[in-house]
Formats: sequence, structure tokens, C-alpha cells
Amino acid sequence: MTETVAEIVAAHRGGATSPAQTVARSFQRIRDHNDPAVFISLRDERQALAEAEALSSKDAAQLPLYGVPVAVKDNIDAAGLPTTAACPAFSYLPAHDATAVARLRAAGAIVIGKTNLDQFATGLVGVRSPYGIPTNPVRGDLIPGGSSSGSAVAVSAGLVPLSLGTDTAGSGRVPAMLNNIVGLKPSLGLISTSGVVPACRTLDCVSIFALSVDDAMTALGAVAGPDAADPYSRNRPLAPMTAFPNGLRLGVPRNGQLIYFGDKASEQAYGEALKRWTALGATLVEFDLEPFYETARLLYEGPWVAERYLVIRDLLASSPDAIHPVTREITLAGARLSAADTFAALYRLQTLRRVAERAFANIDALVLPTAPTAYTTAQVLANPIELNSRLGTYTNFVNLLDLCGLALPAAIRPDGIPFGITLLAPAGHDARLASIGRVFHADTGLAMGAKGLPQPPLAALTAGASNDEIAIAVVGAHLSGMALNGELKALGGRLIEAAVTAPDYKLYALPTTPPKPGMLRVAAGAGTSIALELWALSAASFGNFVAAIPPPLSIGTVRLADGRGVKGFLVEPADVGAARDISAFGGWRAFMAEKVAV
Repeated sequence: MTETVAEIVAAHRGGATSPAQTVARSFQRIRDHNDPAVFISLRDERQALAEAEALSSKDAAQLPLYGVPVAVKDNIDAAGLPTTAACPAFSYLPAHDATAVARLRAAGAIVIGKTNLDQFATGLVGVRSPYGIPTNPVRGDLIPGGSSSGSAVAVSAGLVPLSLGTDTAGSGRVPAMLNNIVGLKPSLGLISTSGVVPACRTLDCVSIFALSVDDAMTALGAVAGPDAADPYSRNRPLAPMTAFPNGLRLGVPRNGQLIYFGDKASEQAYGEALKRWTALGATLVEFDLEPFYETARLLYEGPWVAERYLVIRDLLASSPDAIHPVTREITLAGARLSAADTFAALYRLQTLRRVAERAFANIDALVLPTAPTAYTTAQVLANPIELNSRLGTYTNFVNLLDLCGLALPAAIRPDGIPFGITLLAPAGHDARLASIGRVFHADTGLAMGAKGLPQPPLAALTAGASNDEIAIAVVGAHLSGMALNGELKALGGRLIEAAVTAPDYKLYALPTTPPKPGMLRVAAGAGTSIALELWALSAASFGNFVAAIPPPLSIGTVRLADGRGVKGFLVEPADVGAARDISAFGGWRAFMAEKVAV
């Protein structure tokens, strides 16, 4: 069965099935699933199939999401489909894809439709939408979780293998737990939020739902990267995943600090998860959770509610009845906050951030329940605000403290309710969480999603540079067998792997002796994927190598197709001049081979 992203891409590249067949399967599954509350809008199937068929003209090896169907939360723009944020009165037709969606398409993904959400991404429950309540496919009486309800259900139910959500207070993590899937909440600024309807603009991030950690990281590699259109974007090169580390130290709250609201089954499941981590070789280290709780209270008791008010204040003034009553009640509180309240909260948050930094001084990551308990739809409808707040116990503080997170399935409780844990680390450590999280998920042996799909064996990770080495990407005369490769070998260089860049570059033949290329970075998705090699050098050799590089070449950060950022050869726009654009060759070796043939 080809259900994961990795399996689907392999089947497409190997010719066992085609992207169009996989896309058609997704549409058929959506019809068969017959839950109109999952998607707010679907693409025309013929249009999606045509886009899938057009991929045959591209190099599948350079498309990490080649023919993969994806769903997009309906507060993220996808050209050709309305963006509603689950509010019909707010709906508009975007002229362009959000940056994250554009990068998915550039990586070969096919957008299937826009998914339901808690209106304006306000809620962790998935029941605050005029488009209905998606049925939880794991246990039908449970809430689907929010705000990214439709995106999580679509993956769990097998309608698509991958989807985008958003996460401000836990909307990429709570639905993952309740649907028995992986939820990746990246570092703030790692994925552009350009083209995303904001909830709290300073805290929002695009999140990823998948059946496995590896699939989520493949998607993250495709969409991550700086974006000039997003002032909150950060240049955070994505490191590669590594083997499970020795000496892993995981933070767990002090005895008595965890809250389960009386749910003994969740408490027991968390204890079993900690035993699993210990068996995997991790050391558990206690930390004080109280400052994190205090930070969480700031989110809805402090001025960040005013950010939600800013987004819909015009609609609140003109058509208040167009807004879900619970969303309206929560958001109106933001109009009453003063500038003094805002600064007081910012000062307190800065103090709490310093406390959190100290907590991470001697641990690699925190491991917490994703949510303390689970509720039925009937329970939440009867007590919407209090129960929603409880679900955010371990999620509300994360973006305020600038942490990255990875929500993982941990168990199916005896009552059939999924339980999950979340790994948390300071921003920039997304790959570290994935490296350990993938091993934990595999060790659980849990089926994936709601369809009982067995987990595939963990894929072997590509060997990278060791701790005392630096990886460098070479694109021209330093490639294996080329004129200057001996310089790398003389410095003790070691070939790691062949790779390709993200489709963000152009390659030029520079008028140098010996002939060399110049690789120029252009707008995301506006260039070509360029073939290269990664070589490992000791730190001293790297310094010597870089010092000897003649102009017009220089060393900068090169983004690979899988999202990694590595040091490599680049050229400035001013140095290209009248040089020949050879991007169509896909690399220097192919260009030189043609020259020899001629």
C-alpha cells in the first residue's frame, strides 16, 4: 500500500503508479468518506488531474513531493479557491498562493482542497465552524480537535497523506493527538506566513500534519526558508536529521505539577511514554513547569487577544452576527486592553523567557502530554470555553516562549481515545526533535491514523558531517572528477552525498580559467534545482579552503531540496553580467558533458 509521502513518491518515481492516479484516488476517498465538514472547498478534479499529469514533464528526482496530494487549512491562501477562515462573510478569492502553498507546488505537491477550522483559528476543539463539525475518524464521539480540524482529519482518515494547518496556541498539536497522527509545529519564522489570515500575527506559524515524522520533515524541507514578503520570517537553515543520540536528556515536570483534570487514563499513558523513553536510552531530568503555566495564562488573559481582535474588528463592527458566538465572545475581550496592559505583559513575558532558557540549560528537550485529556463533542458544546482552555494546558505557552514542537502518537488508551506526547525545544532545533521523535514513534508500533495502517520501517538516514567537520556544497569545478576536485582531497575532504538545491537558483557559466559556474539565488520557486555534491572538511581545512576562493565566487548558505541549509558556492547578481545562463542543464557536470560532446 502506498499511503505515506515517502511510499507515494517512490511509487511515482518508479512508475508503479502515476501522480494522476494518486490524485484521483484522493478525490474518490473524499467522496467515499462522505463527511462534508472536512473540506470547505475542493478543487475541480479535472484541473487537479491535469496539474498532476503535467508533472511528467519535470524531473521527478528533483521534486521531493512528486505527485503528493495535500490539503490546506482554509485560513491559508491557495490560488483558485476562496479563503474563508470558516466565516462566509469574510471570504475572499486570493490572487496568489500563500508562500507555503507555492513552495509545496514547486516541490511537486497537488493541492486537493481547503479544510475546515475553528473560525478565525480561535479554538482547540474543532466545533466552532458554520461549515459543520468534522467527525473524528478514530472515535466518532470525540471532538476532532482544532483549530486545524479538517486538516488533521483529512490525514487521519487517509484522504490525503499530508496537510497544512496553523498553530498559534496548539492548533497543530492538539488535533494531531486526537487523530493519532504527527503534528509538526516549526520554529516561528521557519515557514513563511505570507498569505495566511492571522490569528495572533506575532505568534502564528504554519504547521504540518502527516502520518510519520519523516513525511512531516520532507514537507518542512520543501516549505521552509526565508521570505521577503513576511516580515516575521527568519533565516533558519534546517539541519538534517541524525541518528538517535547518546546521552539524551529529556525534561519532565516535577512531581505533582502535571494536570490531567481527573483523567487517570491519560496520566497512566504519559507514565508509560516516559518508561519508553527511558528504555530507548534517555535520561529524565525534572524541571519546574510553573513558569510555563504562567506564560500560558498570558495568552488569553493578556494582550495577545487584541491581535485576534485586530483581524476581525471591522467585521465585528459591521456584521457581528456573522461571527461564531464563542469566537465573538473571546475576541471582543481584546478591545478592552490598554497599551499599559500590553507593555506590562511584554515585560513579564521577557522574564519568563529567561527562566525558560535556564530550564533548557541541561536538557535537550521537554516531553509533555500534548493535551491533559480528551472530550466528546457533546461535552465541549455544553461547556465550550472552559474545556477548550483545558486542552491548551501544555500548548498555549509554546509560541510565546519561541519554542519548536513535535506532537507524536504515544498510545491508544483502553477506551479507544488516542493519547500523544509533545517534544519541545528552543527555536532552531526542529531537526533534533524529529531525530528523536521518529525513533519514539516507531518504537510504539502504533498503527498510523484511523485506518490501522502499519508504520513502515524507519528509513536509514544519510550520513552527514561529523561534529568536528563542516559540510560544504560544491557545484562546479570542485565536483568529483572535475578540474579542481583535487583541492578538496588535498585538504582531507570527504564526499558525503550527491544532492540538489531547492528550485531557487540559476546557474551561469562564468568567463574564468579554468571554466567555473556561478550559482545565483533568486526568488523561492523561481529558479531551477541545481545538482551538487556535499563534501565534509575539518574546521581548519574549511577555513583554508574558503580563504583561497577567488572572486567573483563567495560562500553563503545554500538551501537544498529537502530543506537543509548548508554552506556552499554562490555568486552575486552584479558578477553575473553577460555570463551564459546554463540553468536548463540542471548542473555543471551536464553542461560540461555537452561541451565535450560538441
